[in-house]
Amino acid sequence: MTEAELIDIARDGISTMIMVAAPPLLTGLAVGLIISILQTVTQIQEMTLTFVPKVVLVFGSIILFLPFMLGQMTDFWKAMLDRIITGGG
Repeated sequence: MTEAELIDIARDGISTMIMVAAPPLLTGLAVGLIISILQTVTQIQEMTLTFVPKVVLVFGSIILFLPFMLGQMTDFWKAMLDRIITGGG
């Protein structure tokens, strides 16, 4: 296995990881931002107010995007198995 092939595998792995992790992370970011803006406008500074909606919506986004995330991971795994079967090329 050459250095270029290892770099290609690493790049594919990192891009797959980003695609799988993006939906829940972006959901958490958006919910946190919206709740922070609401807290600033209403001057309610309760730390636990952000926790419950964030957990519920991140969990919901994982359920909603699970087919997409599994598809991404399956495609990556199939590509890795094809590389192994064909001898790394």
